[in-house]
Formats: sequence, structure tokens, C-alpha cells
Amino acid sequence: MKKNQGFFDEIPVSPITACEYDVLRKMLLDLIGIELGPNKQVLVTSRLRQRLLFHRFCSFSDYIDLLEDDKNVEEKQVLVDLLTTNETYFFREDAHFRYLREEILPRFESKQQFRFWSAACSSGEEAYSAAMILDGALDTVKWEVFASDVNQQVLSRARRGLYQMQRLELMPKNYLHKYCLKGSGPYESAMLIKPELKEKVSFSHINLMDSLPEVGLFDVIFLRNILIYFAQKERTKIIQSIFNVLRPGGFLFTGHSESIKGIHPRLKFITPSIYQRINE
Repeated sequence: MKKNQGFFDEIPVSPITACEYDVLRKMLLDLIGIELGPNKQVLVTSRLRQRLLFHRFCSFSDYIDLLEDDKNVEEKQVLVDLLTTNETYFFREDAHFRYLREEILPRFESKQQFRFWSAACSSGEEAYSAAMILDGALDTVKWEVFASDVNQQVLSRARRGLYQMQRLELMPKNYLHKYCLKGSGPYESAMLIKPELKEKVSFSHINLMDSLPEVGLFDVIFLRNILIYFAQKERTKIIQSIFNVLRPGGFLFTGHSESIKGIHPRLKFITPSIYQRINE
């Protein structure tokens, strides 16, 4: 049966089969290069069930038929949004931000604009954390934070810049007062990034498995906690793309559980999870 005529909560959705799960795994791999583990059926079922109900489908096969229609580009993006993980918070892995503030920025004397890229920015906390540090450290140097993600839903939240207070535990109090507006009324438990900081942070939809658009060159790129979701071949492709837009002498940061040693000969290991582009 293709569609049930009852209410959404009355639609019986058949459990996902091994074959259906394998098709969805391959689809996600083809779309964005991320490979789901072999035992994520429960996660996939829980995250996609509402889409089946939305379309009034009774089986994952019906949903797969919809996705395989080349005209349904928007539904493919919904699939990506629902199946990508977006765990983040302000000043996550503070050692990286400390290195940026204490080791990189004091030595930056270029007359050109300092450019920072948050290459898997999720809902924006990483990008805004970097913007606060750049604003506080670069008094006479123009700077820009560029941020991107493959998930359109989290990008919408990032552009809004509205966050729940519990996500601010690691934010220094002086940054909180300088760069954030406390909500009131229905937003009493939230805060908003101030407009003057938001205007220096731009967000873009980028799939790291595709050829990069014209983004220019960057002095620092944060590519953190995303490579673990890719196989070695895809990791190598992404690192090559990132290297091509990293200025000579620029720095690449990865997650602490990620290593790219040996992937590119001109990325010099500085300290765990920090690399620098060197000249030939």
C-alpha cells in the first residue's frame, strides 16, 4: 500500500529493512560523502519517520522511490539535514581558540584582511566564537568570518544568531556582555548575537565533497569533528580542497580525535589537531 488515507498518527510505518537501510546509506554517501555505520537503523528510523508521515508513506521503500526521482532535489536536502549530526557549542575545544588568540593573531601583521573559515559550522556557535576573538584581538586589521555547512536547517539557525542560555557555559563573561543581547518575555531563556558582530559573519551552503565555489583564501580554517564521518578517500579529497584555499603560512585545525598526518606533504604538523601550510 503506497499511502494511508488516515491521520498521520494512524499511519503504520513498516520497520526499515536491511536492503532499505543500505540504499539510504549509499544515497547519503553519494550526496555528501558521509558513510553511516552498519548499525544505525534505529537512528535513521527515528529521524526519518516524520518525513514518511509527512508524505503519508507506509514504508521506507516508498520514501526511497521519492528520493530517487531526480526532480526531488529539495527532499534530498531534507534527507541530508535530518541525517547529519550537529553537535556544537560556544568555544568548544577551547585550546584551539586559545591558540588562535595567543599564538596566531599576535603575529599577524599583514595589511590584507584576516579571513577565517568555519568549514563545518553547524548552527554557528564556532563561527561566532571566532568572531568574538578576532574582534577583540585585531584592532587595526580588517577581518572576516566565513562559515559553511551542508545542512540548510542549521544554517538558518546560525544566520538568526539566537541561542539558549545553556549553550553559553564556556563563553567568557566579558564576551557575553560585549557581544550578546539578553532576551526578555518569551525569549527570557535565550540570547541574541549583537547585529554589529553578526554583520561580520557570513554563512553559506557548501558540500565539502563538491568542488568548492569561489571562496578566496583564508588565514585560518577550522575543519573540526567532521572528518571522522568520511572514509579515507573522501578525507583526502576534502583536505586537498581545503589546502587549495589556505594561504601559505595559514593554519588548519581539525578535531582532537582526527589526524591528517601524511595526507598532504605541505601541511606541517604543529601540535595535535593543528597544521600549517608550508611553501615547497
